[in-house]
Amino acid sequence: MNSKQQISLRKDQHIQLALQDKHQGVELSPFEKIQFEHRPLPELALDDVVVRSEFLGRSITAPIMIGAMTGGCDQGERINRHLTEAAQAYGVPMALGSQRAALELQHGYNIRHYAPSAILLGNLGGTQLQQGGLELAQRAVDAIQADALVIHLNPLQELVQPNGDRDWRQVLEAIAHTVANLGVPVVVKEVGAGIGPTTACQLAEVGVRFIDIAGRGGTNWASIELARNGSALEREIAKPFTRWGSDTADLLPAVKAACPDLLLIGSGGVRHGIDVARCLRLGANITALAHYFLPAALESTQAVIDKLFILEQQLRWTLFLTGSRDLAALTTAPLCNANG
Repeated sequence: MNSKQQISLRKDQHIQLALQDKHQGVELSPFEKIQFEHRPLPELALDDVVVRSEFLGRSITAPIMIGAMTGGCDQGERINRHLTEAAQAYGVPMALGSQRAALELQHGYNIRHYAPSAILLGNLGGTQLQQGGLELAQRAVDAIQADALVIHLNPLQELVQPNGDRDWRQVLEAIAHTVANLGVPVVVKEVGAGIGPTTACQLAEVGVRFIDIAGRGGTNWASIELARNGSALEREIAKPFTRWGSDTADLLPAVKAACPDLLLIGSGGVRHGIDVARCLRLGANITALAHYFLPAALESTQAVIDKLFILEQQLRWTLFLTGSRDLAALTTAPLCNANG
């Protein structure tokens, strides 16, 4: 099997493994500890509730982003078509999965024609940026005419992944150079272990304005790579690290307190519209979900649109039941625990 076939196979394996519950945080969601005070006298009509928001200076239907899943190989092309068409129809942003495979394989397809006016975010890994620099970042943006570029940080996944990247020197320097010179905004995200206040402040100091917390509780990439790793010795080393990281519900308020000027994306274990509201209450400006959409994305564009509608309505109900007329009011909605 040549290198191109290996890359394509790895991406398809990632999709199949991500669909399995054992690679999701299926225990009690860490968001469950965040409980809104129920307001049985909301003093507003459901039709009064407004959930429209803004991202990258543009109006969006709700503070919801279709999160990064796959950059496109085999199944990935069908998935991304359904996701981008749904993003276009519903008026929400979409983040593409890692474009490394598509760029290396020189896939010529461009999802932009499925979503001519949607907010689309490209995606590269931190070590890919370290190796390929600004030129690679520009290629990723140009490939889909992206409105922003996500740089994902996944050192744990790379440790568990067979032949993963082990050299993470000068990644921050590469991010700083890209932020200063790329023509679109740069978003930095983790992939399931979370970005805490120390790293968030490092990123803010080099000019990063957007951070996706991507904490523990959603798709577990360490678990997925563990399932793919054929070395019994490496699996034994990696086993205790499948629960490594911090919960999004803990990281959001900590990062907001440490770096109040950052714009935060809440992701990692977000399962429904109440969790979306919890993220916003804890300091996120917008939320992102990936696995939530994956089964629907394998089915059809309409199935993804239906999932977006469900999320939006759940968010609207949460605002209604907390007496919040809009998202600004939600940020001060009373909580029944000490974290607010």
